Amino acid sequence: MGAAGGTIAPDRILHDMADLWVSLGKQGEGDAGVLRACSMTLVVAAEESDDAQAIGETLAALMPEHPSRAIVIRFRAEDQRSLAARVFAQCWMPFGHRQQICCEQIEITASDASLPDLAAVVLPLTVPDLPVILWCRSPRLFLLPAFSQLAAIAQKLVLDSAAFGDPAAALGDLCGAAAAGPLLADLSWTRLTRWRELIAQIFENRAQLANLPLVSNILISHRAVATPTTAYYLAAWLLEGLDKIGAHPRVQFRSDGGEPAWRLSLVELRAQGRPDAIASIALAAGPGAAEVKTGGLVSKALLPALTDYSLMREELAIPGRDPAFERALAAAAKLALS
Repeated sequence: MGAAGGTIAPDRILHDMADLWVSLGKQGEGDAGVLRACSMTLVVAAEESDDAQAIGETLAALMPEHPSRAIVIRFRAEDQRSLAARVFAQCWMPFGHRQQICCEQIEITASDASLPDLAAVVLPLTVPDLPVILWCRSPRLFLLPAFSQLAAIAQKLVLDSAAFGDPAAALGDLCGAAAAGPLLADLSWTRLTRWRELIAQIFENRAQLANLPLVSNILISHRAVATPTTAYYLAAWLLEGLDKIGAHPRVQFRSDGGEPAWRLSLVELRAQGRPDAIASIALAAGPGAAEVKTGGLVSKALLPALTDYSLMREELAIPGRDPAFERALAAAAKLALS
């Protein structure tokens, strides 16, 4: 269902959605029926070449916890204006229940030339009085001049700086977007949640906490050729915390090579004149594991690989500002230029 050509009439799409719910209701007759669920509008901006099945699977996995009206916009790099749309539903049945729960999904295909028109198309399709989250999966789209018009309809813009070619430039671009547009989130920062949790757990011990003011050097190893934004974010977060207790360590970044390029492999905190690190966390040989060394003790901890689903699940659970991220972004951008 939908429309094709140079323009899309939002009222036609809304009519198609109404027909969809009538159809779903008829299918549910005689059973327990169909429940409509929605807590937000989630807009996904992606390249036409992006894996449509992977995007669909991620959205389907998100729906039970973050039910939404999903609007997926797939772009092709064309100068001629073109837009097309179709409407369908994502449904699931909770374990032990007979009633289906369904969310609407609208898929729009568009050319780059149509980007200035999309805000006027998408805004009437958003659910009134509920948040609008825009997940931009493409650095190219984010950097197009007209993208800011689409971003302006959202309360939150989610990006992934790991997909950008130049980490320092990416952090600068994100700082500009944070100052000019909606609330910003970066999945590269989200990937650090477990690292930050492990570091915080190390210093829950009073003896280890007493060593923190002694930290004079921080080593962060990564798998990229150029230092990734994840490394700059972690350094910025550590430096902020240490500055509060009077420590002003030197930060060193080191490349170990390997895949994925954005992933960290080691963080180590050292004190001047001490042969052993105060604390360190390193990727372990086994999958999804880390080796934590502190106070002469070695332990294992979970450090699982993260999917788009797990990252977006965490970000969608943060409805408002993330002050820790905002401070880390500003500091990481300065670090990347130093």
